[in-house]
Amino acid sequence: MANDHDCGTDESGDAGTGIADLGFARLDLDREARTGDPEVVFGAGKSVSQVLEIVAALRAAHPDRPALVTRAPAPMRAALEAAYGAAATVDGQARAVAVGALPEPAGVVCVLSAGTSDGPVAAEAAFTARVLGARVERVSDVGVAGVHRLLAVRDLLDAADCLVVVAGMDGALPSVVGGLVGVPLVAVPTSVGYGASFGGVAALLTMLNSCAPGVVVSNIDNGFGAGMFAARVARRAAVPRAAVPRAAAPQAATRKGSGS
Repeated sequence: MANDHDCGTDESGDAGTGIADLGFARLDLDREARTGDPEVVFGAGKSVSQVLEIVAALRAAHPDRPALVTRAPAPMRAALEAAYGAAATVDGQARAVAVGALPEPAGVVCVLSAGTSDGPVAAEAAFTARVLGARVERVSDVGVAGVHRLLAVRDLLDAADCLVVVAGMDGALPSVVGGLVGVPLVAVPTSVGYGASFGGVAALLTMLNSCAPGVVVSNIDNGFGAGMFAARVARRAAVPRAAVPRAAAPQAATRKGSGS
């Protein structure tokens, strides 16, 4: 981003460096070449005019990839939609906007949320994963207080390439899901809960101490980070194994000696 998920373009003085210096932000135009994904814009704390300028620079540098803006307040979302019209995909619950055509999906990410109150973080994860090229399934309101709801969708979970499991309160849902399926899983604690949830710290600690193997954990309310991780896992899973570049195997050591 632009100091968010960071920013830059090659049109203002840093020619050949992969940086676009906008004065208030330095966009990293080479990020897609290094990581497979262009820089993402974190809208919170930026002015509408700054974000419009950043998005224009990113679109010019990566015309075949959508420019993603996360944590965009309502006036910012409205301004992007007004500027780009049908080219802007806006998700009010996720507080995010994508400018440019979404890529053909590759691989499947399934985003689960424990309760309806976890919806905004789950929406951010789902929107991010879709913009970054994965097909996304959503399963909502399957918290552990009614675990039969989760069991009813087990086949859907098992069919995904990566799971994002979002939960506040006690944060127990990722451990339950991790014990049901062997799909790569990133858990997202949310700040939803009463006093002793400590703004999501209780859920974070529960997830970090999960007894279910294979559960990795993002920061509190970080749907973006989880969606990015899940999209990369899903995209890689969709590539035929023989097509994935791998480091050359080391040559077998040859032993010199005086016979056998």
